[in-house]
Amino acid sequence: MTIADAAITARAKLPRTYLLWLSGAFTSQLGDAAMYFALGWAATAHGGGTGGLVLTAVALPRTLLLLIGGAVADRFSPRRILIIGDSVMLAMALVVGFIAAAQGSTLWLLLGAGVVMGTIDAFYLPVSGSMPRRLVDPDRLDRAVGLSQTGSQLISLVGGSLGGALVTAGGLAGAALFDGLTFAFAVIVAALIRPRFEVAPPAQRASLLREAGQGVTFSLRHPVLRPALILTGAVAGFAIPVGSLLVPLLARENHWGARAAGVVLGGQALGALLVALLVARRGALRLPGFVAALSVVPMGLGIWVLALTERAPIAVAAATAIGLGLGLFVTHLGPLMLGASPASHLARVQSLITLVQSLVLVVTLNLLGQLADALDAFTTAVVCAAVLAGAGLLALASAPLRNATMQQEEVAAAAA
Repeated sequence: MTIADAAITARAKLPRTYLLWLSGAFTSQLGDAAMYFALGWAATAHGGGTGGLVLTAVALPRTLLLLIGGAVADRFSPRRILIIGDSVMLAMALVVGFIAAAQGSTLWLLLGAGVVMGTIDAFYLPVSGSMPRRLVDPDRLDRAVGLSQTGSQLISLVGGSLGGALVTAGGLAGAALFDGLTFAFAVIVAALIRPRFEVAPPAQRASLLREAGQGVTFSLRHPVLRPALILTGAVAGFAIPVGSLLVPLLARENHWGARAAGVVLGGQALGALLVALLVARRGALRLPGFVAALSVVPMGLGIWVLALTERAPIAVAAATAIGLGLGLFVTHLGPLMLGASPASHLARVQSLITLVQSLVLVVTLNLLGQLADALDAFTTAVVCAAVLAGAGLLALASAPLRNATMQQEEVAAAAA
């Protein structure tokens, strides 16, 4: 075997530690997806308002505590946070399962479970998002994120159906028991892994609030992270709502029916999955920032065609194009932002990315819904396509983002 062949073989293999962590992450994600469906289903039995209240109980603490969660993850052992988070979720699932079996799905039980899930997410998500960088060499980071996205897309496809089957068979208690089993496996995995790339914390530490603020100011001053965050917000606010809001509205306007709308959404998931699989196998393209900026082209065109057509098969093709764009965006911008983050700020940057996506999505979902009511779904889709095009042009105008390569930038924490 030549030196070149050895290098190719080494690049082709992701570390076993990362694959082990990913198995635990995928398992717990599947349990969470089923549990989230079960909570929503049980809550809506008390009425639509109660359903919204329970889902808010998940989202609100997660949003409020995300930046603090990132600061905690950068200060303490990420592995320890994973173990604690998985253990608390395991305990919560078992408690919910036992109480639901004995007393039924009471409102207080649902609200309590939602608050616990949202709070743990705030500390867990920043660590989980930074784990590819902690476990994988820089030259394989793109493939690691691609593989992670492949699994996440598959889980999003089957999670709701699995939750429905579990609720049908055993109610909330059955879904909670399954969730507990997945987190029991995740606890074992978290105890076995050892991050390969870590930095020792500085001797002098500021308060958690100050360190959380340092993560924000660092990201907003960074020449790559700042335009990447703007682009992330645009995609979260004007591409993600297409599936959850515009497709159902367009389906009703064009009389496609719920089944056809589901197939359209499946096309979007399939497009994203295909790109994630390709990147997981072959790696990302050479200029990931440039590719991420151009990814709004298939998204915008797909949204435009989706709004124009009245035929469901064409809508499926358009949604697939949107999915391809989303796949390119996530598999290129995600590892680029990970690589651009210094090791001392990994979790804080990830928490800010998640917070930007959550806040923007909450705002635009409501604004786009109001726009669709005031005008129509077609106009709303055109607005989404136009904003995405503008965001792509703005990203292309940023030379640091446009010319960025898939590499780590070890920036001193003092730069914050």
